[in-house]
Amino acid sequence: MRATLNIPDDLISEVQKLSGEKSKTKAIVIAMQEFVKEKKLRKILALRGKIRIEDVTKELDELEMEERQENDKRWRDR
Repeated sequence: MRATLNIPDDLISEVQKLSGEKSKTKAIVIAMQEFVKEKKLRKILALRGKIRIEDVTKELDELEMEERQENDKRWRDR
């Protein structure tokens, strides 16, 4: 998408310097991606202590093994 923006030159220069990009567009895109990533991370971290997450790794591993055994049996029965 094309957009006309009034962004201070010194801010653009700093973003280019920090991102290592020579292109203003690429530097701004990187800065915007980092901003979005940071905001999403903060939202996730704000949930700390508010939700309960159970470790179901063992159950998932067992289901995967059962599925693998069923698939192996199907191939042998062919």
